[in-house]
Amino acid sequence: MDFFDILTLIGGLALFLYGMELMGDGLKKAAGGKLEAVLAKLTSTRFKGFLLGFIVTAVIQSSSATTVMLVGFVNSGIMKLGQTISIIMGSNIGTTVTAWLLSLTEIGDGAFILKLFKPSSFTPVLAVIGVIMIMAGKTEKRKKIGSIFVGFAVLMTGMDLMSGAMDDLKESESFGNLMIMFDNNPVMGIIMGTLLTAIIQSSSASVGILQALSISVPIHFATAFPIILGQNIGTTITPIIASITGNTNSKRVALSCIYIKMIGVVIVCAIFYAINYFVGFEFMNMEMSPTKIAITHTLFNIATTIILMPFCSWIEKLAIKSVKESKNNREYDIFDTLEERFFDVPSFAVGKSRELVEKMAEITRDSLIKSTTLLTEYDKQLEEEIRAEESEIDKFEDKISTYLVKLSAKELTEKDSHMVSQLLHCIGDLERISDHAVHIVEVARELNDKGIDFSTKAEKDIKVITDAVCEVVSLAVSSLVDNNLETAKKVEPLEQVIDKLKYNVKKGHIERLKEGTCTVELGFALSDLLVNYERVSDHCSNIAVCILEIANDSFETHEYLNNVKENGENSFFEQFDQYSKKYALN
Repeated sequence: MDFFDILTLIGGLALFLYGMELMGDGLKKAAGGKLEAVLAKLTSTRFKGFLLGFIVTAVIQSSSATTVMLVGFVNSGIMKLGQTISIIMGSNIGTTVTAWLLSLTEIGDGAFILKLFKPSSFTPVLAVIGVIMIMAGKTEKRKKIGSIFVGFAVLMTGMDLMSGAMDDLKESESFGNLMIMFDNNPVMGIIMGTLLTAIIQSSSASVGILQALSISVPIHFATAFPIILGQNIGTTITPIIASITGNTNSKRVALSCIYIKMIGVVIVCAIFYAINYFVGFEFMNMEMSPTKIAITHTLFNIATTIILMPFCSWIEKLAIKSVKESKNNREYDIFDTLEERFFDVPSFAVGKSRELVEKMAEITRDSLIKSTTLLTEYDKQLEEEIRAEESEIDKFEDKISTYLVKLSAKELTEKDSHMVSQLLHCIGDLERISDHAVHIVEVARELNDKGIDFSTKAEKDIKVITDAVCEVVSLAVSSLVDNNLETAKKVEPLEQVIDKLKYNVKKGHIERLKEGTCTVELGFALSDLLVNYERVSDHCSNIAVCILEIANDSFETHEYLNNVKENGENSFFEQFDQYSKKYALN
């Protein structure tokens, strides 16, 4: 090989790795986090876990990515250690799909139909179709599929460049001696495969490089087999790195992955080379091809899975004994699901964020409704509970917003980007509603401490507007949790009714003040209460409008509200009349 061959080899390797990354990324986005969500829930039996691990890895083209997800699941308490063992075994077989795709390069120049399946024939077509879909595709789904096509085309182009650059190696005496050394020393082959895979952090990629090499250079089975074994060990580097900052159980997941690979290699090596010692396999000097490498890679992983599947519980116990429980190991809390490891699959991370926002919304709604009950029957313990919930809501806002800001910097689909924007808008309003719940509590405590009561008419008026506020909060939260546009459309008309109620309740107080049936002191408390009610309904309106505007791919909130009020969009006036009658002051 000369200098320019080396440049071509490096360039081919770069294209190969980039193509694999691009294709895998497109496949992850096409899956939209659904596979990962299924993976997190449906692992009740070993067979289900194995099957899901196989499917997810075959789709996203990376056992390392699957294992990193498992580390995140266990670290956040979504899954238990025992559930991950069979999934890892399934992912080991799922990762062999890439090798089978790359073996298509072996298709020869036969009949026209057969030649169409040769990568050199269909890769340019895929590249053109992919570029057109990316550039002209009107939907996010088409662009994802286009990136998969382009990624595969780049990957195959890189493989062709690598095999072409290594063509001269067949004449190299030193390279031939190196291959002979691997033939005679399987341990060196295992070390070589382990190091190569650890460096590029992908067994699929390292097997692909071996397949590219086999096209240009005669590689015997005796050489390729131990390298393939080493490649399976080397892929464990990614979950090891991912678990460094995790808790005890996440480290155990990474160690389980190592044990599965290492034990599998040791058992297969012991059995295979022992039999070879006494029998002497004739195929040891067989020249390998991309297809034969794919077959060997697949058979090894199937064999280790069959051998180790009955011992999943033993592997779990071994991992537990190997990594002792940390003295400061804490219990999982609800925010552990905000795992930055999930950033590799943004759709799943968005889904986990949404689940927490829904929880935050439900706590906020309940807190606000409870605060209004203190106006008629003050309870010190309930006040403390509401204040504790307000502190919890503050924590929700801090944790979720920090996570979403980091997530928004990642490459998101249009749908996920909209969802992140919606969540960021909503959590601020939810936090402010919880603040107003505490302010309402303070009004109730003031009335209780001073031993003063509203007049009978004032109490009736307050009950009407209180019921309206409780309903508007419930509507806003329901529209957010259920992503229900029809429910969201009901919020703005009710918010307008609450504004009208505030004016009329205040007007009634002034009339009672003139009549001497109410006091200025009660007026201050009533004014504080009404201000809080109005602002709560305003924040509910913000949440509902945000949901509606994101559905319409817009953030023109003021324009939307003007259209609603001036043009009567979404049956605004009809709903306004219904709520006006429902919450009429007597």
